[in-house]
Amino acid sequence: MIKMVVTDLDGTLLSRDQKVSVKDFRTLEELGERKIIRVIATGRSPYSFSRVMPPDFPVDYLVFSSGAGVMDFATKEILFSYNLPGSQVREIALKLRSLGVSFKVLGPVPLNHHFVYYENGELHPDFIRRMEFYRGFEKPISFDPPNFGDSCQFLIILPPDPVRFEELKAMFPLVKVIRATSPLDHESIWMEIYHPDVSKARGIEFICRNHHIEPSEVMAIGNDYNDTDMLDFVGHAFLVDNAPEELKARWPVVNGNDDSGVSSAVETVIGASR
Repeated sequence: MIKMVVTDLDGTLLSRDQKVSVKDFRTLEELGERKIIRVIATGRSPYSFSRVMPPDFPVDYLVFSSGAGVMDFATKEILFSYNLPGSQVREIALKLRSLGVSFKVLGPVPLNHHFVYYENGELHPDFIRRMEFYRGFEKPISFDPPNFGDSCQFLIILPPDPVRFEELKAMFPLVKVIRATSPLDHESIWMEIYHPDVSKARGIEFICRNHHIEPSEVMAIGNDYNDTDMLDFVGHAFLVDNAPEELKARWPVVNGNDDSGVSSAVETVIGASR
């Protein structure tokens, strides 16, 4: 019996035009009527999530920033969060600078829409686009004196080159390094560095414990590399059809994000009425 449904946001619940289909919206409402817990697990911060979703959206929990925190969506209370300590943030920032890599250091939860940035003079277009999205929340980085402390995460934007990503990832063995496909150009690799305990699966596990739910009683659906840990964790995992081909070999595939993929997965497992 399914007791919890988890969906990724960008590229899964959201269509390409950043909308939730009427069918998926009604599915979430029906799940609530059936007392099935509804969770969105996203790479977005609470602030970024609020830019695309209303405060009364039919969901019970938000696993945000790839699992750096969990929010009770009804009360907006943050139930737990992980941040990198300031001393480690400085070490990572200095190492990235020495490698000539542009990066952003996001503030600690819940202020992780604020950030400082270092640029090497060759900025990726996504780097600039994201800066424009968060205009007013950014500052150039200062090392002496430092204008940063504890941090939710680092963000490095790379060309669509998995080899380069793996090379950089190998240089940071003491932290969690997550690969995500750009939600802006849908090609570039966003390399995200977090506290080692961060994952969407960890956030889902926290909610499961609070409600005495087993992973076998959870359904999850995603579309990208940063969803793999949660898909491995749950008993019923699905990918939308717009997911990368190499991932589609690992899990059952349902309709794409422009064709109510979340409802398609729910119907497969639960048979939600329409």
